[in-house]
Amino acid sequence: QVQLIESGGGLVQAGNSLRLSCVFSGRTFTDYALGWFRQAPPKEREFVASISRNGAATKYGDSVKERFTISRDDAKNTVYLRIDSLKPEDTAVYYCAARPGLMAVTSKNYNNWGQGTHVTVSP
Repeated sequence: QVQLIESGGGLVQAGNSLRLSCVFSGRTFTDYALGWFRQAPPKEREFVASISRNGAATKYGDSVKERFTISRDDAKNTVYLRIDSLKPEDTAVYYCAARPGLMAVTSKNYNNWGQGTHVTVSP
């Protein structure tokens, strides 16, 4: 079965950058599209970004598309999320997700999830 392990979260000051990582294991990485979501209670889980199996296509949530960059390294079975110009409203738990086939922008279309990594942005 697929395992996803996120890392890279922490406490950062507004305006700085951060790169989150998610290591994939258990299946063939290139068979899977990857996504990042975030959740700041009591809000619902929010789509952040997704990337296709071959990395050629990406999609971003409307609220983040100018500051977030998703990428993948197939040699390392890892997907990344770079966040630039961090804002306090970026504070959330960030989750990595995977699904075989085409990428998706809704959480219900992903059946594999990591445990999340916390990002806290101070003013």
